[in-house]
Amino acid sequence: MSQRRASCVCGQLRVECTGEPFRVSMCHCFACQQRSGSVYAVQARFRREDITAIEGRSQTFVRKGDESGIPTTFHFCPECGATVYYVSAGAPDAVAIAVGAFTDPSFPAPVFSVYEERSHPWAVPRGIPMEHMD
Repeated sequence: MSQRRASCVCGQLRVECTGEPFRVSMCHCFACQQRSGSVYAVQARFRREDITAIEGRSQTFVRKGDESGIPTTFHFCPECGATVYYVSAGAPDAVAIAVGAFTDPSFPAPVFSVYEERSHPWAVPRGIPMEHMD
């Protein structure tokens, strides 16, 4: 079973997990665009029991979903500001980790693309099924 490690830019906030994510998706919603500073964000969801360690200090930001109203708590490094992971009240048994935090070019590719109606026309993925979620 593979062991994976994600961290913020400065390395102060870290998450370790085992196994494979049960979902890797890219989100084009405006909140993810603003949070990531990119035109979409890519995240991997792991079962909470697959998270073996969370180390370092984090600050949190809670945001309610546009359509669902379900709160999601984002954990970011208070030193460098990078978001490393988040947990939705709608799926408390899952931890979503920013794929870029793994710094692993061999990480599994996204299999879902959400909120494509909010995407930049030149950033729409090809060959990834769209699933509308909040």
